[in-house]
Amino acid sequence: MPRKIRELIAELKAAGFVNRGGNGSHRNFIHPKGVLVTLSGKSGSDAKPYQEKLVAKQIKVSSS
Repeated sequence: MPRKIRELIAELKAAGFVNRGGNGSHRNFIHPKGVLVTLSGKSGSDAKPYQEKLVAKQIKVSSS
């Protein structure tokens, strides 16, 4: 069962990312180290597999 967009957002915030806003259903997150992530979709929607992989990858990049 896929995770929800809100769960990915919570992971990003816990890793130090800040929501810079966005246009429509898009949200742009930036980490103080300069790592960027853009998520699309409503917070209650199921996350796509590529979104889950992207969030995991960018969190790993920001922690190294």
